[in-house]
Amino acid sequence: MSQIAASFLRRCFAPEETIAVLLRGENGDAPMQRVVRLEQALETRYMAWLSYENQQGRNNVYVAANPLHPGSRKRTKDCIASVRHLYIDIDTDGDARLALLRASEFVPPPTSILSTSQRKYQVLWRVEDFDFARQEQILKLLAIVFGGDPACTDCNRVLRVPGFLNRKYDPAYKVTVEYPDDSIWTPNDFSLDAGAVDAIFFDHAIASQKQAGKHSHSESDWAWVSHELAHGKDALKLTRELASRRSDKPNPLYYAQRTVDVASARLWLIEGIGIDDVVAMLEYRRRSELSAALCSTRAREIAVTAQRLIANRKTS
Repeated sequence: MSQIAASFLRRCFAPEETIAVLLRGENGDAPMQRVVRLEQALETRYMAWLSYENQQGRNNVYVAANPLHPGSRKRTKDCIASVRHLYIDIDTDGDARLALLRASEFVPPPTSILSTSQRKYQVLWRVEDFDFARQEQILKLLAIVFGGDPACTDCNRVLRVPGFLNRKYDPAYKVTVEYPDDSIWTPNDFSLDAGAVDAIFFDHAIASQKQAGKHSHSESDWAWVSHELAHGKDALKLTRELASRRSDKPNPLYYAQRTVDVASARLWLIEGIGIDDVVAMLEYRRRSELSAALCSTRAREIAVTAQRLIANRKTS
């Protein structure tokens, strides 16, 4: 038990870093938090104490996902020294959502996957070069896309420690861990922006609407945009018109640009235009609105999304 926990902590933190260990019971007792250096937490005596508390059925064992500033006594956001991990709690339809995450082209392989109970998981990516704002943005997108707990988006979040028992259940469940990849990821390794979220949800919406026999607002927009483009409507005028129609969207212009561009790319591919030429046409269309690097990356992702939509329709 303690060896599994110690190995996990060594993978998550660097020598001499300050970490927060939390013991929390299921009977309403006040939680116990200890802010210690990594080396202290790894000591045999300390691990034995954690094991005793856990084995006696009094407490679950957690650790803060990110290291703290040296000398900290609390685990407030101000005490967090740096972003060490991205993470997601998957508590519903765990096996299916974990499979979706593993297969996704928008996120790299996780560093750790914890099985916290039957079909429930905590997924971690070891990262660097993230600021707190970027971390929170990606955590929210991870929760949206893969069906995670939307509350799990704070930099001072705690995670279960593998090797110990999850005392929330009877019988208690031993938390296990696997390590799919040892890489340390950067922001460039995550393609989860609002556009990627739109693409994923568009695919999901089409499938669910087919099953339900209903049409969402977004699907109606798609059908209308596709019809207008096929009949020669100017894409930029169409973008402005769709944006004015969908003022309910958080970013109507972004939504309109993406819908029109994915529909255009799909139409061009069906007409036999090569994907590289489709990318170039998308870049040309938005060259005055976006930076060159972003425009190129976005155009390639949209073209691949359109290609996937065509393939999905052929196999459905």
